[in-house]
Amino acid sequence: MIELAPAPPFVPCEFRVKWAHGDWELDHARRLRRAVFCVEQGVFVGDDTDAIDAHAQLLVAVAHVAGLPEQVVGTVRIHEEAPGRWWGSRLAVHAAFRHHGRIGATLVRLAVGSAHARGCHTFLAHVQAQNVPMFEKLGWTGLADEVLHGRPHRLMSADLAAYPPCHTPYAGHVAASRGRP
Repeated sequence: MIELAPAPPFVPCEFRVKWAHGDWELDHARRLRRAVFCVEQGVFVGDDTDAIDAHAQLLVAVAHVAGLPEQVVGTVRIHEEAPGRWWGSRLAVHAAFRHHGRIGATLVRLAVGSAHARGCHTFLAHVQAQNVPMFEKLGWTGLADEVLHGRPHRLMSADLAAYPPCHTPYAGHVAASRGRP
């Protein structure tokens, strides 16, 4: 069984969303993915790692306490499939933090913005059906309905005009907490 650190009894005031670096961020992002996709959702058995992980860039949302990084509470990965054609996948937010702020949306914003800064002309994702409304609010367009891993998904494309290039992905963005559990 995959164990994640329990949610703190208080709400962190901010979450730093950035490209992962350092072993602890990478390790915690992979643990979070397994907890969400293997344990909680049952999409994969044991591990969700695939060939894309060998060349993908992981992004993380890190809860900060007293200004110090404390826990990875969200993650997504991006990769360039062909020159200018990027994909996002494995968006996961810790269950205890899904209503604390715009963590998922901020991860998506940095994913697309950092790819845009690297010459992206097309950014795609296979989005689980329950998450389609969030992506539509973020300026994404549905292209096709699909079934992946036995679950309904929609192939979607980001409107790059809605995502200014982010040239500082290791600094990233801050998502402020809404201050409620």
